[in-house]
Amino acid sequence: MPVMNALFTEEQDSRSAISDADFRRLSEFVSAQYGIMMPLTKKNLFIDRMQKRLPLVGMRSFKDYIDWVLDNKQSGEELIQFIDVVTTKETDFFHEASHFEFLVQTALPELIKSSGAGIRRDLMIWSAGCSSGEEPYTLAMVIKEFAHHYPGIDFRARVLATDISSQALATATDAVYDREKAAPIPLGLKQKYLLKSRDPAQNLIRIVPELRDMVKFRSLNVMDADFGLRELMDIIFCRNLIIHFNRPAQEDLVNKICRYLSPGGYLFLGHAENLNNLRVPVVPASATVYRMPP
Repeated sequence: MPVMNALFTEEQDSRSAISDADFRRLSEFVSAQYGIMMPLTKKNLFIDRMQKRLPLVGMRSFKDYIDWVLDNKQSGEELIQFIDVVTTKETDFFHEASHFEFLVQTALPELIKSSGAGIRRDLMIWSAGCSSGEEPYTLAMVIKEFAHHYPGIDFRARVLATDISSQALATATDAVYDREKAAPIPLGLKQKYLLKSRDPAQNLIRIVPELRDMVKFRSLNVMDADFGLRELMDIIFCRNLIIHFNRPAQEDLVNKICRYLSPGGYLFLGHAENLNNLRVPVVPASATVYRMPP
């Protein structure tokens, strides 16, 4: 019982280590500079995510860390790392599966018909905010399976996957995951596209080389004025990313993203996101799916 009391007290002390006033200082700065929403209700989530970050940068208290981050001359790249931590999303294979059904049943046939994407030229796909790689590898699996509908034709597709987090991109590039992460993948696709560890004691799987070769990872900060992409995309998955921003910032971000969406191309958002009342060039195509007019 004394141990439990000690743990409870430690947790309470940890959560009270940042005052509401200091959290508001940080929240107001991030909102004004980047349009990212950090209401007081997210204070505990912020503490949970930042607990491990403080010792890595040599900070003893949240107040010291906030003072440091708000001083641009001192913090440098740390502000970007901070933004990465507070906006990092959880991701799974085949997350929001209805999107992949729409992709196969509607989007891909339309793109083949209208522009020959995948047949006369490479089909271009962008996974924006790809985190640890589950989404782009799911897209690669879906595209590979779709290509089987065209025997004798070299169906070509490339997937660009971007994120601000170097740690997430390292995981994605390695393509090694705990076996439990593969639970949402249909059995037939597991047998085709996953490799088991040679060591039975390691509960790990790895994505097969043919899918890894389809996906190219690169670092990209969506706050940059220009993303530097050289080609237009037929498909853009930008799911559960704009939800972190206020509406004006969402409008700006979606317009930047749409600069890289080809005529007739499709933009996929998360199921909790929408573009209602935003001045953007895309129109609704399905639930949280939008299309650039041809």
